[in-house]
Amino acid sequence: MNIISLQKNLKAAVYAVNHIAQKNTNLPILNNILISAKDGVISLVSTNLEIGITSLLRGKIEKEGSFTVDARLFSDYVGLLNNEKVSAAVVDNELIIECGESKTKIRGLSAEEFPFIPVVDRSIQYTIPVEDLKKAVGQVIFAAAQDDSRAELSGVLFILRSKEMILAATDSYRLAEKQVPIIAADDEERRCIVPARTLQEVVRVLGADTGEEVAPKEVLFYLAENQCLFSIGNTEIVSRLIDGRYPDYRQIIPERYQCRLSVSRQDLSRAVKAAAIFSKAGVNDITLEISISKKTLSVMAASGQSGEHMSALAATASGEDTSITLNSRYLLDVLAVMTNEAAVLEIIDENAPCIVRDGERSDYLYIIMPIRK
Repeated sequence: MNIISLQKNLKAAVYAVNHIAQKNTNLPILNNILISAKDGVISLVSTNLEIGITSLLRGKIEKEGSFTVDARLFSDYVGLLNNEKVSAAVVDNELIIECGESKTKIRGLSAEEFPFIPVVDRSIQYTIPVEDLKKAVGQVIFAAAQDDSRAELSGVLFILRSKEMILAATDSYRLAEKQVPIIAADDEERRCIVPARTLQEVVRVLGADTGEEVAPKEVLFYLAENQCLFSIGNTEIVSRLIDGRYPDYRQIIPERYQCRLSVSRQDLSRAVKAAAIFSKAGVNDITLEISISKKTLSVMAASGQSGEHMSALAATASGEDTSITLNSRYLLDVLAVMTNEAAVLEIIDENAPCIVRDGERSDYLYIIMPIRK
């Protein structure tokens, strides 16, 4: 194999694929990136057996072939090269890299040992605006479960319809749901559970410099029986889907409330952070008290070890005076990803789920289960 490419193009392709390559003592080949030059196409590939990422590289093929090199080593070195032409050739199980006056040899492994990346059927296609997908994933993924005790909760539910896609995530203590406009292949409703780790890679690629002259504006999403594929410009991410039945989360969404208030999102965030310092260790409990007559939201916390704190915020409220105790981290997570200047809270009582809305937007919903005293 012998290829030539610009450093900026090579750097962008390496960045797209190198993140999921990890230290694997059982299969050392998974620590490597596959570099392939075949049929006029140069590609870089990585996989952890759950996710496979392929990025096409613009360049010239002097000689076809393929080879694998350590992902971290290759990425670190390519990032240090000058923005000039880079040539990479395989000689005696080494990748010879030349750029300007520098020449480097990197030992690698045969491409024959590299796992096969599955081919996903592309008959079912959805088109999603890049910015919409990036925002939507960012607003729900943190609510997914962090462990695999219930595998289905460690992913994000995709509900795909003719003109919209709904993303939902829950760890059973809080729930996030976001609606996104899409262009669908047909009118049939489909559902799948995409691993959160896959979506983290999707967001990382969406936020990166692709090396392309025109950044992609749309993501093509393909859904197969047990796999999905995200196509983002020159990069494709293939992933297994989580097999399982996602809980019917709509059942826990309250249909009424006793108190509704609107408050500055930034002010609320600062008040929650201050109160959290005085919450009980491991519980992160803060109490919100709403006074309709005074038009205030009080944020407070107390613990035997650290002391106590209370902040009063101006709020627009209607309904009845009420209070609720919530996990401060769960509330801060959603405040950090909202875009409206105002946060809207809808509360029934201290024992019922609390709804948090991004201002008056109807396309985003967040629910926090209360901490019962």
